[in-house]
Amino acid sequence: MAFGELLEQVGSMGRFQLVHVSLLCMPVLMMASHNLLQNFVASVPLHHCNGHANLNLSLQALTKEEALRVTVPLDAEGKPAKCQRYATPQWGLLRSNVTDQDTQEEGEENAFTQPPDMELQDCQDGWEYDMTARSSTIISEWDLVCEQRSLKQMGQTIYMGGVLIGAVIFGGLSDKFGRRYLVLFSYLMMAVSGTCAAFATSFSVFCLFRFCCGMALSGLVLNTLSLILEWIPTRWRTIVGTGTGYCYTFGQLVFTLLAYYIRDWRWLTLAVSLPFYFFFIYSWWFQESARWLVLNRKSEQAVKNLRTVARINGRHAEGKKITLEVLQESMKKEMKCSEGTYTAIDLFRTPVMRAITACLSAVWFSTSFAYYGLAMDLQKFGVDIYLIQVIFGAVDIPAKVVVTVSMSVVGRRPSQCAALILAGLAILSNILVPYEKQTIRTTLAVLGKGCLAASFNCCYLYTPELYPTVIRQNGMGFVSMTARLGAMVAPLVQLLEEVVPWLPGLIYGGVPVISGFVAIFLPETLASPLPDTVQDVEDRGFRRRNTKEEQQPTEDTTNAHLKDAA
Repeated sequence: MAFGELLEQVGSMGRFQLVHVSLLCMPVLMMASHNLLQNFVASVPLHHCNGHANLNLSLQALTKEEALRVTVPLDAEGKPAKCQRYATPQWGLLRSNVTDQDTQEEGEENAFTQPPDMELQDCQDGWEYDMTARSSTIISEWDLVCEQRSLKQMGQTIYMGGVLIGAVIFGGLSDKFGRRYLVLFSYLMMAVSGTCAAFATSFSVFCLFRFCCGMALSGLVLNTLSLILEWIPTRWRTIVGTGTGYCYTFGQLVFTLLAYYIRDWRWLTLAVSLPFYFFFIYSWWFQESARWLVLNRKSEQAVKNLRTVARINGRHAEGKKITLEVLQESMKKEMKCSEGTYTAIDLFRTPVMRAITACLSAVWFSTSFAYYGLAMDLQKFGVDIYLIQVIFGAVDIPAKVVVTVSMSVVGRRPSQCAALILAGLAILSNILVPYEKQTIRTTLAVLGKGCLAASFNCCYLYTPELYPTVIRQNGMGFVSMTARLGAMVAPLVQLLEEVVPWLPGLIYGGVPVISGFVAIFLPETLASPLPDTVQDVEDRGFRRRNTKEEQQPTEDTTNAHLKDAA
């Protein structure tokens, strides 16, 4: 009897599995909120220098427009400059009968700039912000503009650094202490860190607790997926896994709704963090994975958990039939694989494994790099930030449907390559579109983001099929780290826009195109059995399976494939 048959015996997709999956998916809805929080709490409001502090009484006698005219010059677009003001108020501009439009009609090149004899200086008395869209952001709270504007991108990079470190730490701890305890700790860590970030008194303190939120997010992702899939029979895994992915997609829409009604950054940060206290309380009900318990020589507790599941599913009699001997027999193959010691070094020890790891690292890095490069700077599209966030979230729904069908019909490798190359081409095309053509620019960005969401969906299915059972978790952890590295680098590339405006778009689009061609060298896994050992991967190599062998399999091979499909 295989372990999958034991799960069928205790209720398959019964009451326990439905409640278990539902409770684990609820926090997934809120994961998107923390990933995308920067879009709203760090949105940059329109701003300009405050007037001269020693002349406040004089300036107060003027209207707002008049005070702005005599203190702040106009930039090349005819708007108040963001980072400069006149060294002294230019009272003469109030008496001037020559308007900027008159000057422009006369053909002067510097129609929207100050005359050359007017001395300028940096903002020395702070900034005035237009808080029409948001009542408060960390930008207006700590003046992260002008010379300090790079700190906005640094804040998101620090958060993604926490996600990276969390993947390294929590991945190893979950194999040692179990999935359940790590999920419990991650819920509590996210709740406490998010609450502290909401009450941060400085930008550095805010970044510290956002780093902790990133670490907690990694713990949630790694252990939530394991706890879900390890209690689900094989035939239900695709459906449940896809449903879990859609929870994150719908979470983006829920977060946009929260951000629309909660305009203060502190309250918004608190609103997306408080639910994790509730998740922490009910998560004590979760049952530890029976698979993990057996592999860690805790078979007695595994039997108890299986019997508990059987009782909840109304299979009390069947649960009593599960004994220690029956469980160990069903997990004999997995226990044998776990006897050896495997590390991340085994991902590079043999030629085929080395090539697979290198290609997958490029795929994961580029997907995450371009995804967060697009999703974390919505203001650049010149469209209402709430509308673009809804569109960016909604496009994931059809994208994941299309790539799921494509992977099942065309294959994993062509789907992965196509998703990356199309995403890159859509981003590159945006470089050629003028900034004024906002509809076209937004359409191309949405298409690119949808293709990247499809690429992520393909990554999560394709990667476990390429790595053997004995080092599958090591492989997933390693490529996940490269994805987090890509997410860390993505915000920093935005800073290059100050040097060459089109350079970030070229990088965001070029990287996925290159990795799309790199993915061609990965072996196809459609309808192939999962490899159990490194030798299985080396034997399969990059060769296509023999057509005759596919058409005329032996009886043993047919049975093995049927068993694997079940």
